[in-house]
Amino acid sequence: MPLDPAPVPPAAPSPPRVRFWPVDDLPALDPDPFLDEVLRDEPVTRIRLPHGEGHAWLITRYEDVRFVTSDPRFSREQVVGRDVTSMRPAPVASQTAGLQYIDPPRHNRLRRVVARAFTGRSMQRLRPLAERRAAELLDGMERAGAPADLMEHLHGPFPIAVIRDFLGVEEKDWHRWAETGEALLSAGAESKERAAQVARDNRARIAELLRRRGAEPREDLAGVLAQAVTAGEITDDEAISLATAVQVSGGHAVRNNSGSMMYALLTHPGHLARLRREPELLPRAVDELLRYVPHRNGVGIPRVAVEDVTVGGQLIRAGEVVYNAYVAANRDPEVFPDPDALDFDRENRAHLAFGHGPHHCLAAVMARMEAEVVIGAVLTRFPGIRLAVPPEEVEFQRQGLIRGPRTLPVTW
Repeated sequence: MPLDPAPVPPAAPSPPRVRFWPVDDLPALDPDPFLDEVLRDEPVTRIRLPHGEGHAWLITRYEDVRFVTSDPRFSREQVVGRDVTSMRPAPVASQTAGLQYIDPPRHNRLRRVVARAFTGRSMQRLRPLAERRAAELLDGMERAGAPADLMEHLHGPFPIAVIRDFLGVEEKDWHRWAETGEALLSAGAESKERAAQVARDNRARIAELLRRRGAEPREDLAGVLAQAVTAGEITDDEAISLATAVQVSGGHAVRNNSGSMMYALLTHPGHLARLRREPELLPRAVDELLRYVPHRNGVGIPRVAVEDVTVGGQLIRAGEVVYNAYVAANRDPEVFPDPDALDFDRENRAHLAFGHGPHHCLAAVMARMEAEVVIGAVLTRFPGIRLAVPPEEVEFQRQGLIRGPRTLPVTW
């Protein structure tokens, strides 16, 4: 009798493919087509970025991003010292001090220190200063006459002035701080040596500010950090890294995000007209603009799985690198119906523009306040404001981590 053929063992599953993501410059506020594709077809996928070694998992669905960013099995501390695939040749923030690359409980200790500066009292102190600064800047723009560049006259100097007051920087030094903030986030296409030099220069400037504030205490962030160093709560390195994080997010990021919000309104004249009619809608509108505007290119700081974890049906092994795409999560149609529409009446306002979990941005309360002040001041002063050029002629940032207009020509 013929023998039965030997059973054929099942083929081993092929490993998930690795997609190269060059993170190209994109027009205006267009969503990244790579993120759109991945969110639709493979919401947990493996990627390789322009710098570093190996590959990483990219998480794009809203619920998956919230899960990873709040689960202690995903560590930022484990990234330190690893040459992971990344957006730029050197990290913006220190990997050895500060909030960005540490996990609880140490993270909780540092966050509590910084939170002392982001109180309701400090925001009440800052808001009238911010409103006064916005009014002064718009006075200058009105004197210059139309057409005018809103980035030059308002969105550029305004957040630097606010962060200067918040940090405690002397007004005569504000332009140097502005230049440093730009350089920290625009060195992605440059060499590691240039990026490292920019970081060293910025560190020296912050260290000097903290030394002065240690001798002359004030109720600003530098004063809070200097006091915490003196009390032994944090180290000098931790204080410098914390101040750097606030400087970058409060200056460069707010400049570009607020400029993008204004561009979105100027290209949605119906929404602009509604805000003029219903100024009480402004806080809600700001939240929807934060969700709608793609505030960054690519992804930010990664995490490393410290044990095997299943995310969105995909097993992520211990030691593997994971990135969260907040911009994609903010356009997840399962959570935000018709996600590409700017909708001030949207019911769900729980966007992830400021992150989620232990690393949720402490400066969110200040960023919201600044956006409300800027938009409110512009609409009050210039009710007929409009773009002075066709929308497609507005020039946007190139080769940076944060997206936003380079210029924003307007008339009124």
